[in-house]
Amino acid sequence: MLPSMFRRFYPRACDNRLPLSHPEVRVNRVKFFKAASLNFVLLLLLFFGLFCYMFGSLYQEESRTNNLDILWVDYDGGIIGDAVRDAYKSLQSNSFPTLVERPALEFPSESDLREVVCNTNYWAALYTFPRSSESLGLAIAGSDASQYNPSHILSYIWNEARYPTVMDSLISSNLRALSDGARVAYTALNGTAAFSTIPPNNPAAISAFATPWTLSSINIQPTTQGPRTVYNTIVIVLVLIQDFFYLGAINGLYVQFKIYTRITPTRIILVRDVLSGTFTMVGSLLITCAIWAFRANWNVSGTQFALNWLILWLFAHANFLTLDVFTIWIPPQYISMALISWVVINVTSIILPFDLSSPFYRWGYALPAHAAYDALTDNWSNGCSPHLYYALPVLFAYELSGLFWTSLGVYKRCHYAVITEETTQEAMRLRVEATLKLEREHDRRLGQEHIEESVREDENGESSRADKNAADFIQKARKDKEGEEADRLQAEKDIEELGDEIERMETRATRMANFGPSFHLVGEEME
Repeated sequence: MLPSMFRRFYPRACDNRLPLSHPEVRVNRVKFFKAASLNFVLLLLLFFGLFCYMFGSLYQEESRTNNLDILWVDYDGGIIGDAVRDAYKSLQSNSFPTLVERPALEFPSESDLREVVCNTNYWAALYTFPRSSESLGLAIAGSDASQYNPSHILSYIWNEARYPTVMDSLISSNLRALSDGARVAYTALNGTAAFSTIPPNNPAAISAFATPWTLSSINIQPTTQGPRTVYNTIVIVLVLIQDFFYLGAINGLYVQFKIYTRITPTRIILVRDVLSGTFTMVGSLLITCAIWAFRANWNVSGTQFALNWLILWLFAHANFLTLDVFTIWIPPQYISMALISWVVINVTSIILPFDLSSPFYRWGYALPAHAAYDALTDNWSNGCSPHLYYALPVLFAYELSGLFWTSLGVYKRCHYAVITEETTQEAMRLRVEATLKLEREHDRRLGQEHIEESVREDENGESSRADKNAADFIQKARKDKEGEEADRLQAEKDIEELGDEIERMETRATRMANFGPSFHLVGEEME
């Protein structure tokens, strides 16, 4: 039913079909299923490996939470600090950050704590205010209870911009749980004695006893806007895909206009670099505009906008060059596999901090996405994630190596483009010669048939010229016909073999040239 209906729209779709028993179909069928099976296995193994790689980075994430170190400094030296220690003992586990206690002499002031958090030596810093236990005791006893500030007892410093979702769920939430546990521990340690000191009819003292403190937070860069969850995932993926598709468009133009055989390699290199640099510059500007347009109440400045643009530009251009290197030096059938692998390993390097993944994944420090995200975090935090000492060298290393290998690749493509063109011309010449040879054989066969027909008429006639010489001539003509037929079959066989050889020549030349994946542009006229 459906085939007949489809045939009405495309009536020539089933014309000139070969039967399944045809030798050509049998040979191609074997090749087809062999190639399909090989790609079936390769793609399944590739994606299975990529899924395992990505899931492996997230595997047992919670059990590695103890790798997140939090600085703990007790400026008070009283019972509140003891309550925090007791609460940490009850919460301490692989799924809770590690509290690293250091003496107050090492960090004399709050600014020192902020500096170590800024330098990413610790994920956060928890501290008690000086004389906080004394202030709390006086407030409960009714002395200046109305002036008591529960937010000046226990506080922590953190930078939400580093990994916002991780910071919220594993740092801020756990520190609040620790604060709640410390209040319970404080009541257990000092509840009876403190309760006996509460003066009657003093609501402020009762409030201080019921809620001894409220954990306060100093967030270096609050990052609460919704799009923050995709800064280290979809943004990076789209940058990579954007570069790949424009690379394919450029490759298509170079093939369509035969640039590699008409323009000098030096000029091609210059034009390609200008095009790629301009495209990635404008693309990075638009991405940055989108981030800023939906930043909500994110407190970022115009200077940070410019730096964000420059970092994304460097990252995008380095990846454009890297993808171009793939298309030059990797066989065409593996380019798509290389692309998806490059996307997955780059995104995996920034989904989570390396502290929460297996140590194996720390090789991701060498990937451009991780370097770019560290540079972006440093920019968003006004310098409070100072990893530029390695992030910028990594990005520039990809940039410089990409410029070198793509420039060499232009010479390679120009070299093989000339060979491909010469091969095409040679194939055309061979085709013309084969066609002329076949036509000459055809003309000779027609002439021989004409002679034989004339002799046959003389043989059947009543004329006296049908003598022994004519009979010998007929016999010779028949033998010549058989020879001509054999020559014709041999010529057709030679032409078929020549066609196969020409096809192999052209395929080999095209593979050697490897102009990379190419796409037709929107609005391009198809010839």
